[in-house]
Amino acid sequence: MDNLRFILVVTFAMLVILMMQAWQIDYGPKPEVSATVTTPNLENSKEDLPSTSGVQATSATASPIAINTQTSGKIIKVKTDVIDLEIDLQGGTIRSLDLLQYPVEQDNTVVNKARSLVGMAVAEKNHSPVRLFNPLPEKLFVAQSGLIADNGAGAIANHYTFFSSSQDSYTLSSGQDSLTVPMTWTDNAGLTVTKSYTFKRGSYEITLNQHIDNASGKALPIRQYSQLLRVPDHSNQGNMLTGGMRAYDGGVIYTEKDKYQKISFDDMVDSNLDVATKGGWTAMIQHYFASAWIPPVNQENHFYTKNLHDERYVIGSYSPLITVDNNTSAEFTSRLFAGPKVQPVMEKIATGLELTVDYSVLTFIGKPIYWLLNQVHNWTGNWGLAIIGVTLCIKLLFFPLSQYSFKSMAKMRKIQPRLKELQERFKDDRQRFNTEMMALYKKEKANPLGGCFPMLIQIPVFMCLYWVLSETVEFRQTPFALWIQDLSVQDPFYVLPIIMGITMKIQQSLNPAPIDPIQAKVMKMFPLVFTVFFLFFPAGLVLYWVVNNTLSIIQQWYITKQIDAEGNGSTGH
Repeated sequence: MDNLRFILVVTFAMLVILMMQAWQIDYGPKPEVSATVTTPNLENSKEDLPSTSGVQATSATASPIAINTQTSGKIIKVKTDVIDLEIDLQGGTIRSLDLLQYPVEQDNTVVNKARSLVGMAVAEKNHSPVRLFNPLPEKLFVAQSGLIADNGAGAIANHYTFFSSSQDSYTLSSGQDSLTVPMTWTDNAGLTVTKSYTFKRGSYEITLNQHIDNASGKALPIRQYSQLLRVPDHSNQGNMLTGGMRAYDGGVIYTEKDKYQKISFDDMVDSNLDVATKGGWTAMIQHYFASAWIPPVNQENHFYTKNLHDERYVIGSYSPLITVDNNTSAEFTSRLFAGPKVQPVMEKIATGLELTVDYSVLTFIGKPIYWLLNQVHNWTGNWGLAIIGVTLCIKLLFFPLSQYSFKSMAKMRKIQPRLKELQERFKDDRQRFNTEMMALYKKEKANPLGGCFPMLIQIPVFMCLYWVLSETVEFRQTPFALWIQDLSVQDPFYVLPIIMGITMKIQQSLNPAPIDPIQAKVMKMFPLVFTVFFLFFPAGLVLYWVVNNTLSIIQQWYITKQIDAEGNGSTGH
């Protein structure tokens, strides 16, 4: 039992180390981005247009330019209650989008005042909103869309086409539930395209509508496409030990057949995606936030990826071919989600979209934990209390098993002096010692492996809570109480980790010490080692561990007292 328990503790410690390193990658100091950048050059290339069988990608512009900040002021600014964005009139591309309710860093007044009182430095905070789409070359991320024609049928409005607009800014007014931003293009030969975006109050879902009026004198076979173009974020890379534990950053798709699939940037380098499916969606996801194009669910959509030069990657979809006859009109629609990964909201937008909240291989445990957290939060209104409530629920769920385990440990603790006596008596005869030890276990009905179960239970739950707390945007910058004003980052004064270390030491004192003196010394060091690790863990995770340890101490103390009382009653001493 001693060796198995020692191995479990060491394994758990290694997991803690890896998770600590992963958390530091996401929240620690970031390397500065070089000021020297190269703007992607697309002057003589339209390589980012979708390639379709038999499609000739044409454009209404003679000299397409790159998506950058030099647009000669041809920008439409749009502001709702939750987003602030810019639409480039070249192609109607959404080139920047700020999430107004999600600042980069929180202004923690409570902590700042406390730091000032004890003479600690107060760090400068970046209170600007999180920018999801970005036109800067080193952070390039844009949402493109357009129309392409088959078989050289003529110039159609793609994301290189210059549109016109009657206004250069739109604002969702108080009392207004929706806002539509129209743009128009014509080839002056009877073909007119009106491209419009519709925004709704309180929503991160944007509806795209492309209306075609064809008076060109000929039928036009047309497809709609929508795609995301992005460069990878290299400021958050980890080493080979931690890279697999970080939040996934890259492309994903959802298809009718294969459901949720990750399409990493490396996958895009290896080969171009080419998948047909009914409904579904394509997306680029990152920590806490996602951007997804959602084509109509009642049509067959074709998903594709492209690896462009200068580390630019495209993921998107195009629609079935529709022929627009002369003197008729047609409409193409699609939806764009660009916002926080709030699962209940995403579930209502598209099937499987909530899976962009990535709980890794432990999703089957992580999702029930998230659901339970939501239920408790709906009742308490506080995410810290929700963590405490979930901890209580988990303890109740595993109560019978932990009860058995703690009884085993109590019995092992009771017979510990007799085991040491046997070890001394048979120190030169290991085989005899093992025989006598097993006989003692049988006589006292003690299970040497029983005490390992609590740790086996806690490891997957701990891992799941790590993923839930690190991936769930609801915990981002969410206060609990007093000095804990953000459950997703470390305790600013390290109070919770120190309490955690104390509870771990108390719990250790209730357990039987290993017979091996070297293992016993190493085990005594673990409360201190874990305290140091937990200094850098998110406060929410440490809060769970403190509550879990406290409940375990109460339960284990009570059981040990019962076992000791039974032993004294039966032996008369």
